[in-house]
Amino acid sequence: MKVAVIGGGSTYTPELVNGFIAEAETLGLREVWLMDIDRDRLDIVGGFAWRMVEAAGRPFELNLTTDRSAALQDASFVETQIRVGGMRARLADEELGMRWDLIGQETTGVGGMAKALRTVPVILEVARDMHRLCPDAWLINFANPSGLVTEALQRYVPDIRSVGLCNSPIGYQMRIAREFDVDARQVDLDYLGLNHLAWVRGTHIAGRDVWPEVFSEFLDRLDLEAKPFCPPYLARALGAMPSSYLRYYYQTAAVVESQRTSTPRARQVIDIERQTLERYADPDLDTLPPELMERGGAYYSTAAVQLMLALQRSESEIHIVNTRVGDAVKGWPSDWVGELPCRVSKEGVHPLPIEPLSTMSDGLVRVVKAYELLTADAAVTGSQEAALQALALHPLGPGAERAPAVLDDMLRTHASFLEYMTE
Repeated sequence: MKVAVIGGGSTYTPELVNGFIAEAETLGLREVWLMDIDRDRLDIVGGFAWRMVEAAGRPFELNLTTDRSAALQDASFVETQIRVGGMRARLADEELGMRWDLIGQETTGVGGMAKALRTVPVILEVARDMHRLCPDAWLINFANPSGLVTEALQRYVPDIRSVGLCNSPIGYQMRIAREFDVDARQVDLDYLGLNHLAWVRGTHIAGRDVWPEVFSEFLDRLDLEAKPFCPPYLARALGAMPSSYLRYYYQTAAVVESQRTSTPRARQVIDIERQTLERYADPDLDTLPPELMERGGAYYSTAAVQLMLALQRSESEIHIVNTRVGDAVKGWPSDWVGELPCRVSKEGVHPLPIEPLSTMSDGLVRVVKAYELLTADAAVTGSQEAALQALALHPLGPGAERAPAVLDDMLRTHASFLEYMTE
């Protein structure tokens, strides 16, 4: 089996390679290709990954390349984790929001939209290349905004088998598993929403309902926090644990105010990445350094490798992924991409029937999904009209009155990547 990692120069890559090493025999893994357009960065990250593979007895061959076609040729799995424009573009996304007294964040609001407009065209190019080079492969997308990117993939390149993945759901499972001292694979979540816009409404461990304990502990933590990301009364009313990303919707004014006095997250990550790359360049380093966890993205390799294993097996497993919901959620259009539990096997990804969200949560999802559809349309067609509607609609956007000025700012800020929208 061959795996191609597009965006192989990411500082996350060694964690993924570590997961491949651990499961190489079970996966039947023979080749891993790390592809990146930044050769210098690829050599540093790939050099460290190569030392890891060598220290493990070389369970598979590791190849580094800037040639996307070579990486994709005859692959069984293609994992996309690109950041178009690099970390500097992320910083620009955050500062774009802050200039307009809006949320400055890389996956939602105006920053998330700018990232989607840069990312979707590139990911769709990868998918179209797969038609030629590995038509039977699975594309596993980690590139943010993961849900919106997967929406575009499954809507505009439906012939390629694709699925979106995020480490947030497995993060819940890992934390609950630690609390109950069980294997995380025994933890099942009643989980529904969109990527970075989801709610946990129940938990079972090996079939036993532990939700009362889990939810009570969650509420206790909220009550003790000076500035909880979700007002405790709201969590109680919803009967659910919201994704931490819902802080941007539930505490918008507080987050915007905090941005005025704090260092943008992107600047912090730029420093972390610089230090991490310096560590990776150490010729004596052949195991994961502890500071990698400061970068975020915990359990990323676990989620990816477990999903690949499930897609090879005859017996199904339950994974929370981003895919079309079909008839799993009553009242939702079947062609929407949601984030929800699915049965996964070599037969594919099949969403499990699940109870609809509460009225409040469902209303928010519907507005954000409409924004996603408009943004995907703009990314595919270059339509400024679609982009303006998306900006005017998003709950964290500038509103209809300021949307034209914000879009002009976005197009200037990322002119080299968004030329297709100004032609």
